[in-house]
Amino acid sequence: MRRILISILFLLPLFSIAETDEGRRIFEGKIIEVLANKKQVPLPGASVFWKNTTEGTATDVNGYFKLDASKKSKVLIVQFVGYKTKEIEEDALIGKDLVIELSPSIELNEVVVSKRRAGTILDRESPIQSQKITGAELCKAACCNLAESFETNASVDVSYADAATGAKSIKLLGLTGKYIEMMTEKNPNFKGLASVYGMVYVPGPWMESIQVSKGVGSVVNGFESITGQINIEYQKPQRSPKLYLNGFTNSMGMSEGNLITGLKFSDKLSTSILAHGQDNNKEIDKNHDDFLDDPMVRQYNFINRWYWKPNKNWITQFGVKFIDEQRIGGQKGFDESKTNDIDNAYRIDIDTRRYEAFAKIGYIFPKNDDRSIALITNFSSHEQNSFYGLRNYDAKQKYLYANLLFQSYIGNLKHKYTAGVSFIYDDFIDNLSRGINNLGSTDRSEKIAGAYAEYTWLPSDDITLQTGLRYDHNSVYGGFITPRLHFRYQFAEGSTLRLAAGSGRRTSNPIAENSFLLASNRTFNIASDLEQEKAWNYGLSVTQYFNLFGQDFTASADFYRTEFQNQVIVDIDKDINQVNFYNLDGQSFANNYQVELKFEPVERLDVTTAIRFSDVKADINDELQKVPYVNRYKGLVNLSYSTNMNIWQFDFTTQINGDMRIPSTAGNSVEYQRREESPAYAVMNAQITKRFRIWEVYVGAENLGNYTQKNPIIAADNPHGENFDASMIWGPIQERKFFLGVRFTLDRDE
Repeated sequence: MRRILISILFLLPLFSIAETDEGRRIFEGKIIEVLANKKQVPLPGASVFWKNTTEGTATDVNGYFKLDASKKSKVLIVQFVGYKTKEIEEDALIGKDLVIELSPSIELNEVVVSKRRAGTILDRESPIQSQKITGAELCKAACCNLAESFETNASVDVSYADAATGAKSIKLLGLTGKYIEMMTEKNPNFKGLASVYGMVYVPGPWMESIQVSKGVGSVVNGFESITGQINIEYQKPQRSPKLYLNGFTNSMGMSEGNLITGLKFSDKLSTSILAHGQDNNKEIDKNHDDFLDDPMVRQYNFINRWYWKPNKNWITQFGVKFIDEQRIGGQKGFDESKTNDIDNAYRIDIDTRRYEAFAKIGYIFPKNDDRSIALITNFSSHEQNSFYGLRNYDAKQKYLYANLLFQSYIGNLKHKYTAGVSFIYDDFIDNLSRGINNLGSTDRSEKIAGAYAEYTWLPSDDITLQTGLRYDHNSVYGGFITPRLHFRYQFAEGSTLRLAAGSGRRTSNPIAENSFLLASNRTFNIASDLEQEKAWNYGLSVTQYFNLFGQDFTASADFYRTEFQNQVIVDIDKDINQVNFYNLDGQSFANNYQVELKFEPVERLDVTTAIRFSDVKADINDELQKVPYVNRYKGLVNLSYSTNMNIWQFDFTTQINGDMRIPSTAGNSVEYQRREESPAYAVMNAQITKRFRIWEVYVGAENLGNYTQKNPIIAADNPHGENFDASMIWGPIQERKFFLGVRFTLDRDE
């Protein structure tokens, strides 16, 4: 199969359109109503789409929309419940900053009708199976950061990796987050040192949307995507509010504040500042094991970004970001005035500073809107100084990414292509030690130069074929080829089939990516000959849109299989006191099946239900067995109801988690042994939101059923002993907690 795929890719023209904002003809604007006092009021949730197509979007909370030009239609339709529909010819939109005014269709005293904003939007046109999680969906739960943004998503799992540091483990298609390509606005990000805590570096209110795609992605974005891609879009300077404030607190003692402010100097130049502060300095121990239930965290996070469009052909976006975080876990009563030794309390202290700079520059050719060139760059410097009990882990990483791409078409728009070159510099230095004894190091410096081409064929509105191929040369591992293939076929009205196949590679960072295992007394044994991880991923999905009893339904079913040619095995089975890292010798695969149904049984009540089954196995300790900490199945039910004008909103989510294998603790003494298979359990979350004109107040609870893993820390009474382990986590470790938040939004004056 692999040889056939590579042969096909070599024979086909290797070009396609880039998945970046630069180069596509994009229409941006705002939908408003003008009141009798001449005040302009934005209309959130208005439908904006091209006539006689399914290509469209909905306006955000501030009434803004962003929509690609259509090859099928030249008439834009703007609709909003209770307002007159407006049709606008495309020629009337070109070269203008759009402000579209809608008029009420019927004037009613004391009665106002509004349409609800879409939460999750499936991309109907892309050959890659993907969905967009909008700001409306993010507001359904206590979305303090990216790690908490997937509570209502059936595809992505996020859970605690250990019971001491607050590290989160993310999974997609049954495999951990290191096999997902994490991106911020198409810039690969959160690698190496940021792979464990990177998701808490993105505050929820900062995100405009999240795009989640399954399987191998486009070669334009690199070679690392194996199980999927998660791309975060931050709030944009040209659309950000004059002032946005968000305050949040919960019953675990955590409080945080977020600020977004934007300044528009002119139609050509805008800037915005995004600031975040978090503080939790309370030692809370509700299960009475003398360990903190939640780490004490102090975090400061800041972005300044700019948007500059000097003329209709040039677009520039750039900015800087800074993060300073201290994370403290472990036993209560640590005395900072005393030496950190066995006579003091067990403490984990992780001190992080991270700097980023990014830029996107695009140029659209004057006589051809479908031909463009763009440069995407990102630089980060990450430093971590930490200790876990008596072990120190200090590391530094500098990462540079640059991608130069050109996109156009051959003959006509049925044959689109992108070609480009990329460069990555990844300098990684780390050291694990105890006193003067060096316990491990994985220093490396990689320079990766790549070239790629991608071709997209659109013979009709119903068929899209996208093929891509890239070659990269790694200064450490040599050269390699990455092929990708995506196919979309709308075989009937409302019925879409997608196929995908391709390979991916990545370099492992054994200590950094598994630093949560340092919250134990396991020794780290790292083989000296670790190779790059290599895998193939194959996917099949079917999406069906239909109407039943007058209601619209969206049903989807998919199957994905990942096969590893090489994998760095993280073996915690061989010895209860060790973590062994070595190259795969045998098989490793993941099969993932999922069925999802979305519908609206009554007006303004959105229902999402899903069930997923995972079969993930690998040769571990010379035996093909289930990979630990992977649920055999998972179910999701999400209910979201809003009253007219979205004044009140009620959200309820239940996650049903199936059983999973847990590494054996038979080598421990009897009192420190644990079960080898987790039970099935459910976690329920709820939230109520009340909206005023420029205020929102939300209150809710997580883990309503108060289900927790009992005694999650092994040998908590003797953390310096050989049996201590806080990393064997299979279920919730925090009891029921309540939260309260307030949002304030002051829009710009038009």
